[in-house]
Amino acid sequence: MVARDTSQAIDDAAAAWIAREDRGQMSNEDQAALDVWLHADPRHAGALLRARAIGLSSQAASALGRDFDPRRFTISKRRPPVQKSLSRRQLMAWSGGAAACGATVAAVGFTFTAPTAYATERGQMRLVPLPDGSTVVLNTASRMTVSYSKTRRLVRLLEGEADFTVLGDQGRAFVVEVGDRQIETAEGGGFRVRKLGQEPIDLLVHQGVVQIGGDQIGRRDVLRSDTQITLGSGGDGRRDSLPRHVSPTVINRELAWREGKIAFEGESLDQAASAFQRYSNVRILIADPTLAREPVSGLFSANDPVGFSRAVADLFGATIKVERTRVVVGLPQAGA
Repeated sequence: MVARDTSQAIDDAAAAWIAREDRGQMSNEDQAALDVWLHADPRHAGALLRARAIGLSSQAASALGRDFDPRRFTISKRRPPVQKSLSRRQLMAWSGGAAACGATVAAVGFTFTAPTAYATERGQMRLVPLPDGSTVVLNTASRMTVSYSKTRRLVRLLEGEADFTVLGDQGRAFVVEVGDRQIETAEGGGFRVRKLGQEPIDLLVHQGVVQIGGDQIGRRDVLRSDTQITLGSGGDGRRDSLPRHVSPTVINRELAWREGKIAFEGESLDQAASAFQRYSNVRILIADPTLAREPVSGLFSANDPVGFSRAVADLFGATIKVERTRVVVGLPQAGA
């Protein structure tokens, strides 16, 4: 009879794998060895998830830039840090192993649970492990509730943005409710849902297949991997857009926030400034209307509005004024 590893030994091994990932990109041989380890025991995937969650909660991605002086630029002493998120490769690595133990998880009956609430503050990111081994990564200023029963796994996204990695369970659909819309999958996969204020719902499916329901005429559309769509909700008068295929490059840009980044590809500086406001109490003000219309491209730290503003000022020869709650960027006056 082969002795099973103890829980402590498995946790130690999972911590070692996380440490190896954090040292840099793993080789193909390392990745293959990790996959073998994940499939060797149903407990391994859960241990890797716990180790990653512990690592996320203990790491702060301050990314304030070398020129940042906390004595003259204090935002809030209680402001939570942005936490390092799982990369898309890392999420898929352990979720592949977790799928191997999905049948075991599905066989355990869940009684109905009262909704559990989760939230992030401005500038904070959070990884939420769910009872069945699925996970949610919550972006800045987001709120959701989770309730599981024997027949359904239900998440209500009340505000913000969340990326879901779902384990398949043909007996219990995984349902995300946003307003009066429902996004559902039983096969498992990955998708990102965003609902900001009065803007339409933005859905990006980056793995697997989901169904969309709950609109005015009651139809259920099927969306497959590498597809993006915007949805109306709550009688706002908006019609759903046509689904559009998106490339891996676009998917990586859309999910850059999981790494604490913001990616731009031709957006105006004014739009970029608005995007930074989601992650920081510091407002970027583009004082010159002409400058505000200039396009910007690149990858920037989400909670570094000062560093972004300095890069913009250097690129366009603009002036910059750093204040306590805002950064003012403008073109210099003629003759200055």
